[in-house]
Amino acid sequence: QVQMVESGGGLVQAGGFLRLSCAASGSNFAINLMGWYRQAPGKQRELVAAITSGGLTNYADSVKGRFTISRDNAKNAVYLQMNYLKPEDTAVYYCRGATARSVYWGQGTQVTVSS
Repeated sequence: QVQMVESGGGLVQAGGFLRLSCAASGSNFAINLMGWYRQAPGKQRELVAAITSGGLTNYADSVKGRFTISRDNAKNAVYLQMNYLKPEDTAVYYCRGATARSVYWGQGTQVTVSS
């Protein structure tokens, strides 16, 4: 049973920063692609950032220059450093991992940015 466990969400003022962490366990296959998605109330879940096992990254335009995704392959962990947070970044953030066979999601962690 693969588990993706997130941590690091919380309440922060606009302009502040947070760091999200996600650790995957139980996979018998390499987790090639790891990423962060978010879902705000009344909106669809959207990609925030993704990173391959080789370190290639992709970001949503809305977070470029403010968020940085990184990973530790040895720990099957992915991180999201979020700087200069804005109220519109408020959402539940989900960690996602993809192997050649399956996709796995974390339970989500709430990020709230107050103005």
